Amino acid sequence: MPIQEKCRILEHQQIAPHYFQLTLASAHVSANAKPGQFVQVRCSEKYDPLLHRPLSIHRISKKEKSFALLYEVVGKGTELLSQAKVGAELDVLGPLGNGFSIDKNIQTAILVGGGMGIAPLLSLVDKLKSENVKTIYALIGGKTKNSLLCVKDFKKLTAQVLLATDDGSCGEKGLVSDTLSNMLDKIQGTIYACGPRAMLKAVAKISAKNKLNCQVLMEARMACGIGTCLGCVIKTKAGYKKVCDDGPVFDSKEIIWQS
Repeated sequence: MPIQEKCRILEHQQIAPHYFQLTLASAHVSANAKPGQFVQVRCSEKYDPLLHRPLSIHRISKKEKSFALLYEVVGKGTELLSQAKVGAELDVLGPLGNGFSIDKNIQTAILVGGGMGIAPLLSLVDKLKSENVKTIYALIGGKTKNSLLCVKDFKKLTAQVLLATDDGSCGEKGLVSDTLSNMLDKIQGTIYACGPRAMLKAVAKISAKNKLNCQVLMEARMACGIGTCLGCVIKTKAGYKKVCDDGPVFDSKEIIWQS
């Protein structure tokens, strides 16, 4: 059950140009959040921008009673958020949405993240390890070397990290979905993906071709975050569904991928 609360900023640091990691204190979110869920954050006390911003939960620490968010400065709201100081409080609503599901019989998990899509996948690795999943692969893609985020963090948790960049500046040259397609010739498992829609569409097609289960975390513009405004609907085989409430995690076979 989500609640609205004031969360104190414990840490706030820039991890790359335009990218920040924000750690907030919350006994409620840390105790109840699942990988793939998100929170709505009010970026400042000003009324412009008025709406909260949806941000995926990046890490969860029940011991420290805190959670972390990873975000990119892309507009006025996140620019204001980047100026928030340690010790200040932010208005937060969460945890929201439905997260990733982990079948007890999973032996191998393949995580695919493109750009900011890696944000919810680090907490998923933590959860998979706690569920004793034997083998975890993390495929991380970006336009350039500088857009590959949290690589060291993933390598601390799993030795199976594969990188891909559009320009070949780090890892394989090409799309991370191509890296996935190539590895499935030898390795198969349950796929979890988050990133740009085009990437998710490609991953869904590859998963279907290989007859593998695939969960995708969909992104959409959100206003309320609780399923009231209907501003984030997507088309599925069961009709229109709300990303914030029915998702943001969906079975890839459920989505109608045509633009």
